[in-house]
Amino acid sequence: MMRTSICVMTLCLIASCGMQNEERSVDPILDHCVSKVTASANSLTETDRMPRNIAPGKKEWNTVSVRDWTSGFWPGILWYAYEHSGDESIKAQAEKFTEQLEFIAHSPADDHDIGFQIYCSYGNGYRLTGNEGYRQVMLKAADTLATLFNPTVGSIHSWPSKKQWPHNTIIDNMMNLELLFWASKNGGSKRLYDIAERHAETTMQTLVRPDFGTYHVGVYDTLDGHFIQGITHQGYADDSQWARGQAWAIYGFTLSHRETGRRDFLKTAKKLADVFLKRLPVDGIPFWDFDDPAIPNAPKDASAACIAASGLLELSTQLEDPTEKEKYQKAATTLMKKLASDDYLSKDSNRAILLHSTGNHPKGKEIDVPIIYADYYFMEALLRLKKLGLEI
Repeated sequence: MMRTSICVMTLCLIASCGMQNEERSVDPILDHCVSKVTASANSLTETDRMPRNIAPGKKEWNTVSVRDWTSGFWPGILWYAYEHSGDESIKAQAEKFTEQLEFIAHSPADDHDIGFQIYCSYGNGYRLTGNEGYRQVMLKAADTLATLFNPTVGSIHSWPSKKQWPHNTIIDNMMNLELLFWASKNGGSKRLYDIAERHAETTMQTLVRPDFGTYHVGVYDTLDGHFIQGITHQGYADDSQWARGQAWAIYGFTLSHRETGRRDFLKTAKKLADVFLKRLPVDGIPFWDFDDPAIPNAPKDASAACIAASGLLELSTQLEDPTEKEKYQKAATTLMKKLASDDYLSKDSNRAILLHSTGNHPKGKEIDVPIIYADYYFMEALLRLKKLGLEI
């Protein structure tokens, strides 16, 4: 009864704040997130199945195997909920779901998603608890991810199973570099750092277009490593701008600059961010692809907004110019303010935190539905806002 009352009070506070134009603390929104996460955790009966999406008109999560590329986001959300609340019961849930993923670190690598799976789960767990066992799993996972690196091409092979593309690297793969950079500083070899830096460099030279848009997929020759072409897999067209891909790139080059100090990575991150922000529609949340001819009737992608907001906040911490710092913080808070509005924040309609994300539009999958990684990066961005002392 007490928890129900708190949830109702939190929702009322969010609603009342939403009616005003003034900035407000992120704490009530984080409290709401924690209540949603707790309800989801209480509804899940299988720890070897992870929430991924919620079908239109449904309340409960569709779950997937722990082998799914999204499997690390739910444990990560639990760790974020524990970080904000200090609730030991949430910590116990986070530990339980995190430990389901240990086998990934010890299995032969068949795609690049090890970083998503392990860093979001074990990485947050280690950051918050210092559990030595978690560190060891992360180090092993980094070594496993490194087996996909092709020194001739200079990048990590994203999808070895897609034989139609000899060596392929996708823009999403920039996110997995964080695991390699972390491992190189926490007991792993320097080779892991070198692989991550080389991968970012290759991606910058090939997947980032001259206009600072991005290709989703880069295809490379396996004999001499030359770049064959840039294509799409989840975007509208090969030369269109898939919104989530641009967000992955902003975030990925930002973390690459943080870890290497390379100014060309920082310049790239800023240029990518500027393109993303310039192309946002009037309401501030991107369509799934900025070039879909169905706009303004194309579906939105809240997940792209969350990823970009979190990346922009991190980018702002790496800038010395106060004007630039303020520019990207303001852009991030504007995105988050819209995401925290009644248009995107899920209340009682389902278990998710956010509505209106789009997964794979070309294949007709996960269109305009809640998706787990939107919730993950939304909570991450809220916590970053709080640490920076910012309101929305």
